Amino acid sequence: MNLSLMAERQLTQNLELNTQSSQKVWRFIPLIQAPGWVQMAIDAWLFEQNSQGLHPPTLRFYTWQPVAISLGYHQRQYPAHWQELTWQGTSVDLVRRPTGGRAVLHQGDLTYSVVMSGLPPNRMQSYQKICEFLIGGWRSLGVELYYGKAGRGYIHNPNCFGTATTADLVTAEGRKLIGSAQLRRGTTVLQHGSMQLNPDSDLFQQVFGSTLQSSTLRPLPSACSIIEALTDAAKCCFGVKLQAQPLSDLELQSIFRSDTPWP
Repeated sequence: MNLSLMAERQLTQNLELNTQSSQKVWRFIPLIQAPGWVQMAIDAWLFEQNSQGLHPPTLRFYTWQPVAISLGYHQRQYPAHWQELTWQGTSVDLVRRPTGGRAVLHQGDLTYSVVMSGLPPNRMQSYQKICEFLIGGWRSLGVELYYGKAGRGYIHNPNCFGTATTADLVTAEGRKLIGSAQLRRGTTVLQHGSMQLNPDSDLFQQVFGSTLQSSTLRPLPSACSIIEALTDAAKCCFGVKLQAQPLSDLELQSIFRSDTPWP
């Protein structure tokens, strides 16, 4: 089958799924483990496709391999030693996100990503709308989460998990469990965030020079249990059905050859 025919069929499939999205059907992309630059390219591509009406709302989860530090889109200053970090004999990647916020260490974490349109224009309201499924999913696992309270002073802290803003979710003890960031264009939103599950305290100290907050979530749920709980919560909170559909080879080709800059 030639590439143009494959592309036509893939576009038809996405448009059919996108048409179904008006009937409240979202795409669910199964867990992907890949380098950070790959994960960011996928999120940026999904955002671009959705903003053009070529792709339905999407929920996915992923992990970072190798370990990486992701920088917020506008974060230009960070410690020089971050460029020389290693973890278990492998260099720690430095990756820039298409979203805002501060640096996140992606080791022992699970990342979620939601791409959708039609949210309220108020940024805080849209954060809260998406965070509903996180709060509901973790509640089903026996963990109550609350919004952080930090003010604008967070911008002086290079560590995303060093403070909790009203866009972040913390436990009853005040430990930040989920840090989220957004990219918006019109009514289209990409929101992704890191859930700290099993971070290494020594590596965290090496990166940020501060002590990691101790976890009160022992024993921790498995990543599979968390994904199952959060997907069930997403279906309920957004009132949608989730259709599992891995990225196709053709979509991956489109993602990696795309030269569209991040907004």
